Amino acid sequence: MTTNVNTPPDQAAAPGPGGKPRSGGLSRIFNGRVAEASLLPIAFALVIAGFGIARPDTFFQWSNFTSIFGLNSTQLVLVMALLIPLTNGDLDLSVAELSGMTGILVGWLNVNHGWAIVPAILVALAVGVLCGAINGWIIVRFDVNPFIVTLAMGSVFDGIAFWLPNQQTIPGISTKLTDWTALHHFLGIPLDFWYGIVIMLVFFYVLTFTPFGQRALFIGQSREVARLSGFRVNSSRFWAFVVAGFIAAISGVINDGILSAATPQNQGNLLLAVYAAAFLGFTTIQPGRFNAIGAGISVYFLAVAVNGMNLLGAQTYIQSLFYGVFLVVAVVASRIINRRRAATAARAAT
Repeated sequence: MTTNVNTPPDQAAAPGPGGKPRSGGLSRIFNGRVAEASLLPIAFALVIAGFGIARPDTFFQWSNFTSIFGLNSTQLVLVMALLIPLTNGDLDLSVAELSGMTGILVGWLNVNHGWAIVPAILVALAVGVLCGAINGWIIVRFDVNPFIVTLAMGSVFDGIAFWLPNQQTIPGISTKLTDWTALHHFLGIPLDFWYGIVIMLVFFYVLTFTPFGQRALFIGQSREVARLSGFRVNSSRFWAFVVAGFIAAISGVINDGILSAATPQNQGNLLLAVYAAAFLGFTTIQPGRFNAIGAGISVYFLAVAVNGMNLLGAQTYIQSLFYGVFLVVAVVASRIINRRRAATAARAAT
């Protein structure tokens, strides 16, 4: 299955009659892209200003922003896990449950079985890679729908996450993990936020400037054309799921450090949040393609909005409604952007 959200190759630079470039068309396209890329950052600034006016005594406290930065780093890392499969045209619905399972595994090994924290983390990361490889192998080997496979595997991971600790929270994870995630700060912000930023920048570079990222984009645009052009489509899709599993495991480790515990929990809201951020990120910075910086901005746009609503006294169920509505809005917006860009490119080519 393909998500069909990546934009076809741009035709904006096609020459006009006599071989002269269509500078007017290029100018319109460039200006349109700048406007599209700026919409979410502008909306972000307006949201911050609005909540600041409504709750100036609490919202603009530096402690409130450091809390937002730190507590949402799990989502920041996890949304990166989605980007390469999405760019390939695949959905991975197991990443949130895999994050929860690997987090439980770290606590189970470290607390219940006395493992040192570093070997426990390494095992959890290896399990994340293995689970991603299982997803990828089933999908490409048997050519089955990734939506169904990853949804089913997510249920398996969720069951293991509840089974290992006997449905109980595992407290007392090594303080070394907490120290190097939530307690130590850089520029007044917890280190876990900066880990997320580093991962985001790495993904931005990989998806934008490397052959691997360009191949993934081409495969997502047209899988059959990519195959006929000599691309190793199945290999690219397989490794996308492996990377997704590895990054999901990192998010689980970071979450343990933030909570100082491993907690089995329903991951539905987390999955909604990261998919909303991924598709909302599709509409900004690099409109028309899944991109790391757009997704990162979207994570904190959603987090700031939820934080502001909580400060205004909104009920907890509002968060689920908010993420669900924004996921629908983001998916629709991504489709509209694709159609507008395709229409603009077609006009520029005529």
